[in-house]
Amino acid sequence: MKLTDNVLRSFRVAKVFRENSDKLNCFDFSPNGETLISSSDDDSIVLYDCQEGKPKRTLYSKKYGVDLIRYTHAANTVVYSSNKIDDTIRYLSLHDNKYIRYFPGHNKRVVALSMSPVDDTFISGSLDKTIRLWDLRSPNCQGLMHPQGKPVCSFDPEGLIFAAGVNSEMVKLYDLRSFDKGPFATFKMQYDRTCEWTGLKFSNDGKLFLISTNGGFIRLIDAFKGAVLHTFAGYNNSKAVTLEASFTPDSQFIMIGSEDGKIHVWNGESGMKVAVLDGKHTGPITCLQFNPKFMTFASACSNMAFWLPTIDD
Repeated sequence: MKLTDNVLRSFRVAKVFRENSDKLNCFDFSPNGETLISSSDDDSIVLYDCQEGKPKRTLYSKKYGVDLIRYTHAANTVVYSSNKIDDTIRYLSLHDNKYIRYFPGHNKRVVALSMSPVDDTFISGSLDKTIRLWDLRSPNCQGLMHPQGKPVCSFDPEGLIFAAGVNSEMVKLYDLRSFDKGPFATFKMQYDRTCEWTGLKFSNDGKLFLISTNGGFIRLIDAFKGAVLHTFAGYNNSKAVTLEASFTPDSQFIMIGSEDGKIHVWNGESGMKVAVLDGKHTGPITCLQFNPKFMTFASACSNMAFWLPTIDD
């Protein structure tokens, strides 16, 4: 089944889960699309089975809190940042609920965490104005960048470069093999005083990246030239909430939630809005991602919703 405007318009909430007492701050699909793991401000980690459409188990990180949870390449391990006590990144085995390793180094809150799509490398960006490069096999930081501002960062789909959005006004591209030489490209964007950048993501084809903000717009950027292709707006975000924006896996569509529980979808090529879907969420949709392998997506406030298309195109 191929994603089209009509298929996207046909998506409806198939299941709602109320496992959390506070908002979800992050979730991540496993690379095979079979499970989803979520982190919440209530300090819980909930594992969902996407094929059966049900929660499988709940773990807690009461002491350190949990944020920015990400699957590693092993199906049953995750990394996440802390939002209490310290700013150490933790590497957890879901199998026996034990920490495998800690990654200390940041001294302010970690605001970005991205796993390499190809190996055990990951990067983190923090309010301490550094980006750190790590390897799951070693607790020591493998590299340190000082981008001179608050960074949002992400690997490209081939794991060869990573992009850092700095100070909500420029994007720096680094080559993983020679990051110590500094960025090989810097794209300066129009600075907007009204909001901050809250996320950066590449499309799966590597040609685009998406900058999300805590304001009322997101930007679609040409990953090679740094040109703004489209600015998407017209969704509600009056309280400067961090709303997650995502690409569909075919890199064709861009979606974001809003504070009134609706999901807005645009065609990346034409820039036209193709759908507004009502998720009946009780709060702002802080997390939204499409399943990498199956025709389903998930959205979350303090509730988690799984969506399915209602037509066969």
